[in-house]
Amino acid sequence: MDQELPVTITPADVHDLDPDKLVILDVRWKLGDPKGRDNYLMGHLPAAVFVDMEADLAAPASPEDGRHPLPSLEDFQATARRWGINDGDTVVVYDNSGSMAAARAWWLLRAHGHGDTRILDGGLMAWVLEDFPIEKDDVTLPAGNVTLQPIDPGSVIGTEQAASWSGRGVLLDARATERFRGEVEPIDPRAGHIPGAVSAPTTGNLDEDGAFLTPEALRERFAALGVEPGRPVAVYCGSGVTAAHEVAALKLAGIEAALYPGSFSQWSNDSSREVATGD
Repeated sequence: MDQELPVTITPADVHDLDPDKLVILDVRWKLGDPKGRDNYLMGHLPAAVFVDMEADLAAPASPEDGRHPLPSLEDFQATARRWGINDGDTVVVYDNSGSMAAARAWWLLRAHGHGDTRILDGGLMAWVLEDFPIEKDDVTLPAGNVTLQPIDPGSVIGTEQAASWSGRGVLLDARATERFRGEVEPIDPRAGHIPGAVSAPTTGNLDEDGAFLTPEALRERFAALGVEPGRPVAVYCGSGVTAAHEVAALKLAGIEAALYPGSFSQWSNDSSREVATGD
């Protein structure tokens, strides 16, 4: 991923971008809430294109690959072109759930080489609080010509690497603490976490307004979880969606991290893999 371009952008700074080189993506999605498009049509940023998490940001689910496997390069490039992205464009992604879903689009585009992709910090609510306009039409842009690249193998880990990661670095579990402990499990077949993982809920990356904490505060947070210079970091969640949010937070703190796309939905479906519970 690009080392220099900013991870986030404020609502005010969106207005400073060249509108002819800007694509805005609305990634309205929450686990268990199928009304993303309905919410989009109730009000979105001007010219924002709706992104369907299940159809656009993931391949079909399976027990072997998890609930949100990464789409193929060919499929994702076709999708990005359908959104209207051209080479050289700035892409701004947002949602209305603390950037938890938008970060998946951010991660996919950056991992595939489109470095100038930014998360609208604070999402739709931050935009509305600035009294900036919203629209209710269903936006379709002319097809783009963006050319994406294969994902750098160092940006992702698989199940075997996740199994041994805590022996060489820090494996962060971005799910809620009660799911990490195994006290509840609303969707995956077994409750608990990958042995050796450290609980790091994504909610801890945000302030009370749903914006990312400052880089300094994020560095302090991750240092307390054992993240330190020279120690490799990888992140997983339930299905590789909110883990991308943690990768973004780490990036803001100046820390590179790999994503485990299959995450716990893949791990827990493999009966040969141990599942730990408690703290």
